[in-house]
Amino acid sequence: MISRRIAADVASLAREEPVLALQGPRTVGKTTLLRAIAASEGVPVIDLDDLATREAVASDPSLFVAGPGPVCIDEYQHVPEVLDAIKAELNRDSSPGRYIITGSTRHDALPRFAQALTGRLHLVTVLPFSQGELEGTREHLVESLFKSPVGLVTPHPSQTTREEYIERVTVGGFPMAVGRSTAARNRWFDSYTTLSLERDVAEFSRIRQRHALPRLLRRLAGQTAQMLNMAAAGESVGLKADTAENYTKLLEAIFLVHRLPAWGKSLRARAVANPKLHVVDSGLAAWLLRLSPGKLARRNPTSLQEFGHLFETFVVSEVLKQVSWLDGISGCGHWRTHDGAEVDLVVERDDGAIVGIEVKAGSRVMEEDLAGLRILRSELGDAFVAGAVLYTGQLAYTPDDRIHVLPADRLWTPVA
Repeated sequence: MISRRIAADVASLAREEPVLALQGPRTVGKTTLLRAIAASEGVPVIDLDDLATREAVASDPSLFVAGPGPVCIDEYQHVPEVLDAIKAELNRDSSPGRYIITGSTRHDALPRFAQALTGRLHLVTVLPFSQGELEGTREHLVESLFKSPVGLVTPHPSQTTREEYIERVTVGGFPMAVGRSTAARNRWFDSYTTLSLERDVAEFSRIRQRHALPRLLRRLAGQTAQMLNMAAAGESVGLKADTAENYTKLLEAIFLVHRLPAWGKSLRARAVANPKLHVVDSGLAAWLLRLSPGKLARRNPTSLQEFGHLFETFVVSEVLKQVSWLDGISGCGHWRTHDGAEVDLVVERDDGAIVGIEVKAGSRVMEEDLAGLRILRSELGDAFVAGAVLYTGQLAYTPDDRIHVLPADRLWTPVA
């Protein structure tokens, strides 16, 4: 049983909030967390994935949400009317710990009537396993970059090889994919995407060109870690730009892709406003693009570029998982100017402190690879706490003031 870092946070929040909603991709561990809490409290789980239970709750939602807490409801989006019933109960008693619910559709993407609890529930996004969770280590890279980045720079070289990075990237972090053979993992990803597209999207929204969704998803996977070009993505699968936009929102709603927003648009007038797109899991992205470890290990320009994009998605996902466990983070995004200066990920704290992270799939960091972080440092002054270039090389060092080059496995490997 792999221990989830977020479990303690969920248990703590459940004692403070009247409604706690766990949202995230299917099969990512939300139900496991919910069942563990329910078992500790001696209460049942109302499973709305079960058709009979779903029909019963839909016929009389008030009956099922009544009584002392915690009332535990799994996959609430199947009967969104249950949120109105919960709201009515909270009008009578809004004490902490009354409801814990899970959903595989983003709450803010549900129909307006289903958002009855907006402002009265606390959302927690549960993501695929982090590399630290898989290794049984406690990650603290983001926390250390804010508090004591110099401690990350040690003389002990990384032992992670390029082949090991490729393996981690192609496996990803979905619980049901980890530990399988390559063939079995590919079969699982195939079933997972089919279920998500044919069942979850169909239940969530009526769309006319359902056949285009799988092709659009693959086209978007081809843009992972790149600036989102919606017109090009839509045109490549025969969709108008506005239709492609609407369908992409559906894919975001069921946690298959996500947009990393542009950060610092007010910092410079010439900063771009377009988001970057990332597939939610690097293993899923590799499967969608049919990129096996063998293909990514080749040293030709195409394979190197493909690995670079997947590696950035992998690193960004790992950082965002760590951010999800921290208090006091006000936002994350990418920073890029029209003349080419960029930082792959910027993390901002509530007090205005900034950490910038650049990702390089190579084993060497060149002088030009530091340019974006240096420009960002110049723009921000003292608010720039630290910058890090995460790469596949072995050595950690500090080439410039507040800018550090670190092996990417610092994300999950404790510093000796």
